[in-house]
Amino acid sequence: MKVGILSDTHDRLPTFRQALAMFKRLKVGAILHAGDYVAPFAAKLLADPELVGDTPVFCIFGNNDGERAGLKQTLPQLVDGPLRLELPTAAGKSRIVVMHHYIDWLKPADLIGADVVITGHNHEPSAELKDMPSNLSGKQLLLNPGECCGWVNDRCTVAVLDLDTMKADIVDIRGLPGG
Repeated sequence: MKVGILSDTHDRLPTFRQALAMFKRLKVGAILHAGDYVAPFAAKLLADPELVGDTPVFCIFGNNDGERAGLKQTLPQLVDGPLRLELPTAAGKSRIVVMHHYIDWLKPADLIGADVVITGHNHEPSAELKDMPSNLSGKQLLLNPGECCGWVNDRCTVAVLDLDTMKADIVDIRGLPGG
């Protein structure tokens, strides 16, 4: 299963739409947003059937999400992190933890058994497979899709994760169709 991952959209609708259009073209099996939508008008994109179809959307609050009640009304599944979920793979399932802030802000118990740990917040894209004693297999993929908005580092990035191979591609979505 491929998963579309984004964070830090910060109300920038054109790049947010480009990311969702790319996820739709790739037929991802789930979309994960690691926080910082900012306002409900932007979060509505994740509830738009034309943009996401029937793809499951999992999302958490970020530190810049000020209109929490409006965001929660727009996205009822929106929760405070960390969010733990399991998604299907060819070999069974992958355990994922999503947190907006830095990985070192997670409690050790939050990491136990996780195959993938997704963060946002610092706007720096990264994908690193690390030896982690908190994982039963000994390895965890630490993934930050970077900033979809491009406001801080002038790169509009998201990630596409293949759960079957545990390979994550960081994609600069600026200029892709859909914006």
